[in-house]
Amino acid sequence: MAENEKTSEIKDYADGWITERKGTDLPTFLKYAYIVIVLGCVSYCIRFMNGVVNDTDRGRLVAEMNRQTQGSDAFMYIVVLLALICGVAIVSFAFRKYHED
Repeated sequence: MAENEKTSEIKDYADGWITERKGTDLPTFLKYAYIVIVLGCVSYCIRFMNGVVNDTDRGRLVAEMNRQTQGSDAFMYIVVLLALICGVAIVSFAFRKYHED
């Protein structure tokens, strides 16, 4: 009888490929890892928006390619904004109070 109780507390998804106990919340480490990952991605996109133009080996070539192709900074800022909106949605979902469906 105790075995039936334990199996009923475990939920499985994807035909048993993913299992979890009922009532478990997202680990705190993972909640804060989402913030770090989102900020890292957004800062990377802003920092390397026009390539690595300050590199000693390829910087000159990257700067010349940027001059010839005329990259769009406005488009890249839109991409960064969309990534930031997605990141805020993910982080807010992670910190939301847990409830069982």
